[in-house]
Amino acid sequence: MIKRLALVLFMTTLVACSSTGNSKDNDSDDVHLQLGVRYLSMNKLELAKENLQLALKDNSGNAQAHNALAFLYEKLNQADNAKDHYETALSLTPDDLGVQNNFGRFLCEHGEFEEGMELLSKASANPLNDRQWLALTNAGRCALSMGQKPQAENYFRQALQLNNAYAPALSEMQKIAYEKSDFWASKGFLQRYLSVANHTSETLWIAAQVERALGNRELAREYKGLLLEKFPLSNEAKKIAAVKDF
Repeated sequence: MIKRLALVLFMTTLVACSSTGNSKDNDSDDVHLQLGVRYLSMNKLELAKENLQLALKDNSGNAQAHNALAFLYEKLNQADNAKDHYETALSLTPDDLGVQNNFGRFLCEHGEFEEGMELLSKASANPLNDRQWLALTNAGRCALSMGQKPQAENYFRQALQLNNAYAPALSEMQKIAYEKSDFWASKGFLQRYLSVANHTSETLWIAAQVERALGNRELAREYKGLLLEKFPLSNEAKKIAAVKDF
């Protein structure tokens, strides 16, 4: 659910950014771009790729097409191609907040933390960014990958101050609170998360551990049952099946 929400937000931002021009010369690549983005949101990757490549054929300097194609190559697990298109998009529009956020996240996910955090910091600090919580959450995840938990928590809290219903930040705070043995806070973050999103295998695993720690054995067993039912092949399901004292 979290990845799907992130994808929807990515698509919304991209379409908004791609619809600013009204020149007839841009009509063709704009249509292909919008079709490509729509197919990407529907996970019809071949059709998305075809249209995005047509948009670039019409206009090789279409930064949003490069941005979208980079995201598509991420989904295809073609990291080198994704990076090439992100770099091109950034060179064409170095101040584009969406490109900064997407490329920064990508770099962090591939171990290039310093470069990734630099882009995410730019995107999150820009007062013109009306979705700063996206970059802040990505910065928090980058900080976690770097082993900087206090900094990560600070980023997530900043994101939630700007958007208190942002599911990815809420799920991260559920996990952080659990790891700090702040079980009531973890439970509270889960309740807020469930008001806007559905359970994942990780949220169920943490919820079961939290209720177990609080002495709520029956509720812990309910979460265990949900995890085994909804995500039977997940690593969390395998872990919880091995716990005998629920």
